Amino acid sequence: MEGKNSLAHTQWRCKFHIVFAPKYRRQIIYGKYKRSIGEIIRELCERKGVEIHEANACKDHIHMLVSIPPKLSVSQFMGYLKGKSSLMIFDRHANLKYRYGNRKFWCQGYFVDTVGRNKNQIQEYIRNQLKEDYMSDQLTLLEEFDPFTGEKNKKK
Repeated sequence: MEGKNSLAHTQWRCKFHIVFAPKYRRQIIYGKYKRSIGEIIRELCERKGVEIHEANACKDHIHMLVSIPPKLSVSQFMGYLKGKSSLMIFDRHANLKYRYGNRKFWCQGYFVDTVGRNKNQIQEYIRNQLKEDYMSDQLTLLEEFDPFTGEKNKKK
């Protein structure tokens, strides 16, 4: 399957379009801080195993198309991203801390939308999964006795 990721026994493709903005829609994310904020966001995404497919810093908000592993909820990830990035931005740019007061850089909340999947790809995955299950069943040895009934199994 093209573009899928995997964890131990899970295959996944969870893409989300996320939009969030700095407090009071400050337009500072576009100017001289754009590169620095982008580096911070990329670093934090990397730490959580979140893949950025596309990202764009507009004058007063950020758009991101990301793949978030299913072990993380979108709200967990966004809480982490906005909280940690606020601290890192204020640490890296101390003048912003004094200019804007408290250590909350981002607005409360965000917009998120899922990116849909193709029906044919889902059907293909199901077909392939059934084949894989059948193949793995063929490789297992037939138990001599049924573990539930205790009766001797018949060879097929």
